[in-house]
Amino acid sequence: MVAENTQVQMRKGILEYCILSIISRKEIYASDIIAELKKAELLIVEGTLYPLLTRLKNNGLLSYNWKESTSGPPRKYYEITEEGQDVLKKLDVTWKELLFAVETSLEHRTI
Repeated sequence: MVAENTQVQMRKGILEYCILSIISRKEIYASDIIAELKKAELLIVEGTLYPLLTRLKNNGLLSYNWKESTSGPPRKYYEITEEGQDVLKKLDVTWKELLFAVETSLEHRTI
């Protein structure tokens, strides 16, 4: 149970970072974000993604626009803002620091 809780917290902690990274590549639709996360084996459901996208938008890190769809109603496409790009750069640095810390701490593990 303890391991599961820690795993959940670790995944939650990097989810925003991964989502900002995906959106920074191009304007993207929510289901395409989910597909990208699945490819990375970071599984997420729409019920988790949409509130997170809303929070990132409300914090000024994302914006969106509506585009007509050939297969249904208009779709909301997300893109990263300038502020979001600044935050992503900071998260890149933090990720590298964390990666170094974890790899260093695991170096001489005997288990």
